[in-house]
Amino acid sequence: MSKINALCVYCGSSPGTDPAFVETARTFGKILAENEIRLVYGGGSTGLMGALASAVLDHGGEVTGIIPEFLTKRERPRPREHAQELIVTRDMHERKRKMFDMADAFVALPGGIGTLEELVEQLTWLQLGRHKKPVLLANINGFWGPLIELIDHMQGLGFIHTERRFQYLTVDRIEDALPRLVEYWAAVQPALTLDQKKVIERL
Repeated sequence: MSKINALCVYCGSSPGTDPAFVETARTFGKILAENEIRLVYGGGSTGLMGALASAVLDHGGEVTGIIPEFLTKRERPRPREHAQELIVTRDMHERKRKMFDMADAFVALPGGIGTLEELVEQLTWLQLGRHKKPVLLANINGFWGPLIELIDHMQGLGFIHTERRFQYLTVDRIEDALPRLVEYWAAVQPALTLDQKKVIERL
């Protein structure tokens, strides 16, 4: 892969109580659109999901929503308003697999149990060597701090072994997310392509 063409974002279908969360989602949507990176997300029209997808489309970007059939009534997907492409899957397992297959990298914004579950699955696959795609936690206002502390706690007690340490990324500002992801790819590839150099120069 020469560059990040599609990025999967896990985030809440609710806005949360901190206004910074929705603002972060909108800002990141704009960043993705301006850098011609397709958004792959959970397909919902509410909360951080809706704010993120709307921002991508408002700035001329491309969006693919992936949602299991049983969630279509609860999260009210609106294909014309929040995605050019909406994929309805049979269940959560198929949804997560399609999100993985379509994305070159993963970012976790604030969210609830569902966001956490999707994130932890990617971290597990990363630790087990099932993929090398970057996984980044957008630690907005310290949201992911307790999880980061728990992972360090697990490692300290010998449940995450050093030789199998997975290299997930963290940022405190959403503006730093894409540069960190691009930096990751620069480190794992022997040489940058012209397209990737242009992305770095824009950031």
